[in-house]
Amino acid sequence: MKLYFTYAILTALAVGCSGSGASPNISRQSRWSVRIADSFLERHPGAVTYDTGFPGDKWTYEQGVMLVSLLDMWQYTGDEKYFDFVRRNLEQYIGPTGSIRSYRFSDFNLDNICPGRALLAVYQKAEDPRMKAAADTLRCQLQEQPRTHEGGFWHKKIYPDQMWLDGLFMAEPFYAMYASLYNQPAAFDDIANQFIWIARHTKDPRTGLLYHAWDETKSQKWSDPVTGCSPSLWGRAMGWYAMGLVDVLDYFPPDHPRRGELITLLRELSENLLKVRDEKSSLWYQVVDQGSGRGNYLESSSSGMFAYVFAKGARMGYLDPGFADAAREVFKGILDRFVTVSENGLVNLQGVCAGAGLGGTPYRDGSFGYYVSVPQRQNDMKGIAPLLRASIELERIETHGAGMDNPGRAKTKGS
Repeated sequence: MKLYFTYAILTALAVGCSGSGASPNISRQSRWSVRIADSFLERHPGAVTYDTGFPGDKWTYEQGVMLVSLLDMWQYTGDEKYFDFVRRNLEQYIGPTGSIRSYRFSDFNLDNICPGRALLAVYQKAEDPRMKAAADTLRCQLQEQPRTHEGGFWHKKIYPDQMWLDGLFMAEPFYAMYASLYNQPAAFDDIANQFIWIARHTKDPRTGLLYHAWDETKSQKWSDPVTGCSPSLWGRAMGWYAMGLVDVLDYFPPDHPRRGELITLLRELSENLLKVRDEKSSLWYQVVDQGSGRGNYLESSSSGMFAYVFAKGARMGYLDPGFADAAREVFKGILDRFVTVSENGLVNLQGVCAGAGLGGTPYRDGSFGYYVSVPQRQNDMKGIAPLLRASIELERIETHGAGMDNPGRAKTKGS
């Protein structure tokens, strides 16, 4: 295994993030979903999800969000190469008994739950017991995950008493998928509560948007002494939360009494996000409510996430059909501002925030100055994956229309 990873990473590093050294045949006439997905596969020979921009080969949420997008592509196209990439990637991490290389249960890190949906999907198709055993481990982590007094998951053990918006994408869709597959109906109340509680605690009364995180004890230097919230409205944090919402609904029972509350949260956040996007570009700034403030920049990953959420929400009937038009505008804005295509057909995405958090060493204070100081990267999976998912959703709408693909559509409060 060690020898394989050494070879694979050297190959990936040779290919690089820009695609130089590869000789793909990606037609500019293909659909954007195919061009984006196949560009990723060309850059990652050996079914690895790391490269010159992200050289680590650990079990991570970046890997998870990319694998989920490729599973979407497989389900959309029926092309087995996308499923095969996911399966071969997971096989490099999962041991004979289902152990997960580089994963530590005792970290209680919600980020590490993110690849779990891929484990379940591969198990469902390939019936590989190793994948189910690994997924069972992640489900056990959620069972024992430390919680706030109210019952909200801590984001990580090293961040006690804190809920972060990021965690709602990392954990809840897997939690819901597992509960749906293995008949754990009581889990859906817990899942709904996670979304409802963090929205209640982080909601900004002025904009209706959500702050990145909440500290129950209000003891962190970044936390507001009254509300416990972090100080800035970071785009990608809300992107994670919104993607978690729209994905969880795939598994939520149509007749669950709290399904409507989740759809209401999705609608309210989506409507409020539209109010703060940049009118000229149709995109969002890194700190979404600060516009072109000094150092603020238009950011591609959050914009791609919102395009995906709007498109899927419209297709499934959770959002007004007009959100499909908004998603198209955002997608076009990303293509115009952030996407380039190399001579050999590879699609490159610029302008992705490399990564942001709170606390830690050196200390991240959550201020406007902190978020706008975070560097940007090319072809980061946190940007590529949602852009791919957005393209798939928009192509589905083009074929089937909006509001047509949800047999279990639920009414929201007041609807």
